[in-house]
Amino acid sequence: MERFPPLTPDSELRILIIDNQGLVHDQVTSALREINITKVSSALNAFHAVRMCEQHTFDFILIAFNISHDKDGFHLLEELRHNNHITQKTTVIFLSAETSPELVNCIVEMQPDDFWVKPLDRKRIEARLVYLLSIRKKLHKLLHCLHQRDFSAAIYHAQRQLLDTGLSEFHPRLKRIIGDCLMQLREYAEAEAYYLSLLNTYDYAWIHIGLVKALLRQDQTDTAEPMMEDLLGRRDTQFQVLDLLAQYHLENEQYEQAYEHIKQASQLAPRNIERNKKLWDLARLNHDKVGQLTAVQNMARYAKNSIHDSPQLGLNVVRATVDLATGLAQPEAEKLLKKVEQDLDLLGQSKATGAQFEEQLSVIRARMLCLRNDKQGAQHIMNQQKPELHGMSMEDNLDKMKAFHELGMKEHCLSLLDKLRSQIEGDTFSSQVVDEYLKQESIERREISFTTKELKEMAAVNYKENRMQPAYNNLRQALTLSPQNRQIAFSLLKVLVQLAHKEALTNGQVETMQQAAMLLCNTELPAGQLKKREEYFALLKIDPAALYREQAGAAAPGLAAGAASALTKS
Repeated sequence: MERFPPLTPDSELRILIIDNQGLVHDQVTSALREINITKVSSALNAFHAVRMCEQHTFDFILIAFNISHDKDGFHLLEELRHNNHITQKTTVIFLSAETSPELVNCIVEMQPDDFWVKPLDRKRIEARLVYLLSIRKKLHKLLHCLHQRDFSAAIYHAQRQLLDTGLSEFHPRLKRIIGDCLMQLREYAEAEAYYLSLLNTYDYAWIHIGLVKALLRQDQTDTAEPMMEDLLGRRDTQFQVLDLLAQYHLENEQYEQAYEHIKQASQLAPRNIERNKKLWDLARLNHDKVGQLTAVQNMARYAKNSIHDSPQLGLNVVRATVDLATGLAQPEAEKLLKKVEQDLDLLGQSKATGAQFEEQLSVIRARMLCLRNDKQGAQHIMNQQKPELHGMSMEDNLDKMKAFHELGMKEHCLSLLDKLRSQIEGDTFSSQVVDEYLKQESIERREISFTTKELKEMAAVNYKENRMQPAYNNLRQALTLSPQNRQIAFSLLKVLVQLAHKEALTNGQVETMQQAAMLLCNTELPAGQLKKREEYFALLKIDPAALYREQAGAAAPGLAAGAASALTKS
């Protein structure tokens, strides 16, 4: 008994209500007084809530999703957990008038103790508070064990409390705690058997997800595959399965499949910043510059006023915009560059930001000058930069590396890349993807000396002067750098038609032709481009059905193929 701290009497419990509506504070405070709880604090915004949590430890915290112009409740809950103001011992109630699937998915990930939908009902408030108080008392020892990360003891107490019929509403959560503890203890076989036994009675999403996790931890992918296919069709499990699939494909170096799954998971639960970070990493690994820009824009949007918020996010949006512009024709690129200028002006309006990121902003301006064919001006800026890390972030140094490459300063570019690769350590999702991305960058920067834009311009000149093989080489390299660029794919097919008139295509040319053709098959095209595609396909004797069969045959067996099929159905 001495192991466990005494229960806090109801009269000594501290409650914090965080909501911008005075009526909610009045309703909840009144209900609490009815059950003799008077130590109630109110915060009308997130800033005030954080300050109060720094001064006091609260036993109950009620958080509204919409907190005026301040950060939203989702980010506030995340911040309070991050700073240990909310622990396993804290009872958390989430309040919201919004019940969209995307928001509910995000709330499910945060696992509050209760979720109240506005407008609130006074009698319902009181009944739920009485119930949550009784739960808190009965689970006192269990919550203390979880707080201390004593998972074996937590299982023992959870199993005993499953015998209490007064906790029947809470039994599913107790069972979930037992499963989570088994996974924390790495008792994967026992966890598998446990989740299978629960499926005889329940159909909760967390049971299915827990079972799949336990199977994957034991490398039982054949057994997990059909389960994951089924779960991809369920709204309450889809985004969690997509996360698991992304990790699985990443571990098997199937980066394209991992990217597709993380994209879909991010759409279903868009507020998770870590998932958006994974999306960004995989977008650039797959050379999807549009996807890369979308991911960093979402990060900047959803991180606003959260613990993730930083001027660096604004810089990353600017950089992703410049990256996208490098693969576009001059008119389209210029539109993006004007947007970049506006964003840079906004960043520069803050004296602190301007001073802090002076070197980074200079590198961005050098890249913009390159895009506008003012290489002399860009060279002047980059001559003052050295291929050294200097404690800057990886993103800062990657941008500098690209600037060196775009100016043809290959030695500086490769030197910086080598130093960046030596910094990457660990086996986390992010470190794995970034390490692979840097390997890819290193190969491409050594083999390809020009930007996508320059290669396209060189190919146009070579084609005009009837030099088809050099034009093909230019476009093949351009497609390597920008494999999602359909304009390059069309140009490649156009050149390959001319080469095929002279002699049979080589194996390498056929492989490149198939890559370009598959890109155009997987892209929605306007009528004019669709007609042009069919003309090229006819001239090159390309059979789209055969392409798809070949692609399916090249895909990894088992889980990868099955998941693709399930996603198509859903």
